[in-house]
Amino acid sequence: MPWQAFRRFGQKLLRRRTLESGMAETRLARCLTTLDLVALGVGSTLGAGVYVLAGEVAKDKAGPSIVICFLVAAVSSVLAGLCYAEFGARVPRSGSAYLYSYVTVGELWAFTTGWNLILSYVIGTASVARAWSSAFDNLIGNYISTALQGSVALHVPQVLAEYPDFFALGLVFLLTGLLALGASESALVTKVFTAVNLLVLGFVIISGFIKGDLNNWKLTEEDYQLTMAEINDTYSLGPLGSGGFVPFGFEGILRGAATCFYAFVGFDCIATTGEEAQNPQRSIPMGIVISLSVCFFAYFGVSSALTLMMPYYQLQPESPLPEAFLYTGWASARYVVAVGSLCALSTSLLGSMFPMPRVIYAMAEDGLLFRVLARIHTGTHTPVVATVVSGIIAAFMALLFKLTDLVDLMSIGTLLAYSLVSICVLILRYQPEQEIKIGEEMELQEEMITTESEKLTLRGLFFPLNSIPTPVSGQVVYVCSSLLAVLLTALCLVLAQWGVPLLSGDPVWITVVVLLLLPIIGTIVVIWRQPQSSIPLHFKVPALPFLPLVSIFVNIYLMMQMTAGTWARFGVWMLIGFAIYFGYGIRHSMEEVKSNQRSRKSRAKTSSIYVHRV
Repeated sequence: MPWQAFRRFGQKLLRRRTLESGMAETRLARCLTTLDLVALGVGSTLGAGVYVLAGEVAKDKAGPSIVICFLVAAVSSVLAGLCYAEFGARVPRSGSAYLYSYVTVGELWAFTTGWNLILSYVIGTASVARAWSSAFDNLIGNYISTALQGSVALHVPQVLAEYPDFFALGLVFLLTGLLALGASESALVTKVFTAVNLLVLGFVIISGFIKGDLNNWKLTEEDYQLTMAEINDTYSLGPLGSGGFVPFGFEGILRGAATCFYAFVGFDCIATTGEEAQNPQRSIPMGIVISLSVCFFAYFGVSSALTLMMPYYQLQPESPLPEAFLYTGWASARYVVAVGSLCALSTSLLGSMFPMPRVIYAMAEDGLLFRVLARIHTGTHTPVVATVVSGIIAAFMALLFKLTDLVDLMSIGTLLAYSLVSICVLILRYQPEQEIKIGEEMELQEEMITTESEKLTLRGLFFPLNSIPTPVSGQVVYVCSSLLAVLLTALCLVLAQWGVPLLSGDPVWITVVVLLLLPIIGTIVVIWRQPQSSIPLHFKVPALPFLPLVSIFVNIYLMMQMTAGTWARFGVWMLIGFAIYFGYGIRHSMEEVKSNQRSRKSRAKTSSIYVHRV
């Protein structure tokens, strides 16, 4: 009896949501076009980082080779983006990575994903709101911060901000009201701000190539020494590299690419529009691919222009573009840059706020969060309760908290979601047609298939007898994918924490890496040999299983770069989430309700048969 109870409990944690294939009826308004989704993706991804990040990475990490950093980061992001695009075509519903996980790997992982997405969006909203307030305050001479620090300063260092940011509070409330009005109104504002932002960035790129000097990509140590001698008659290369296009070497490119990767975070908000897009199976994949392409060209162009306009070692990380225009004699251009920066922050703020209530709504509608959060306004067709609640939480975080320490926590949630989506694509592509239909008849169809060819053998792992997926081959991929996730996590942990002795040739750590690589390669070969589904989709990830696996590796490796303090805060957040899930969600889940209904029907049918026989 205890074992059966434990087994039933485990089945609840791994139960998958059943969906009808294709587009279904929705209580939300289908009003978003492909252009709306592109604007949302570009606006969310191409935030204020384009005005700041390029200067920081170029000066301290990569120099002019920052353009290669953005190329590497874009390729890594595109891998995750392609996985999102396939799922957007396959499961066109609200919920993004949360729903994708629910359909593929089960309820507990789905809740974990959704709970972390909520954290990411809340922190992202609050941090961008404070950045907007700070940028505006800087433009008017820091009047707001000076006044607040003198009158209502908060004296709780390391926890709260120096002063309550009422401007950021009001800004989040304002945009919460805009989002509550409707998705089409929010999309219109996003398109306007995104267009202005792209125009400003176009001006920066063209100006940079006109005023730039190609010699700034060919600087030598002597150029740096001469510059420093002109400034203060002393010079020391220190950490500023050895000149040339790659002054910090290959290691600098890798460190810069890891930082630049976060510049592409945000496109996943497109995947939350599955029930509001007019043609989600077509527009979600197109929106993701086009928005990532636009963002890459913008980052590539701005970083090229910036490093051409002035030597990389003279860049000011806090305000690289205004300083670059000042260096070239176009000081007045800083006002254009300021307008673009505020527009970028505005679209980034909307991009963080827009998907947040959609994920909450999807989880509440499934019963994993409180049902009241799934209420839809009859007039605007928006999840009004989820919008207001999430807006209030984000607004008060922006008001009170110092968020710099929480940005890494936001990154863990995003990277975890990316990893799970990649795993889900890998698993679903190798499932038989009966499972991919994602319908309620799936379990019955699985039970009916009992052919001789489904017996698992060692030879069958590498030389399957069937050219189409079977339940056994699908289960093989499911188990192998789970094993790969564990092995890749161990490998990334070793590379991230003990990379220095590994590079120095320590035989112990080299042996550990080899012992991990051998089963990883073997497991990948087993997955690769299994038959894939041939079901036509509007978009499919190419080169399976390799592209999703590379995406998983990159995401996990970046997660392993986080500090112990960040992981401790992540643990606290997950404890809160699991308290909600095990206290409420597991009992009120729609899948639990369906399971109880099926059990009652089965008992009633059995009882009627028994009565009939008697």
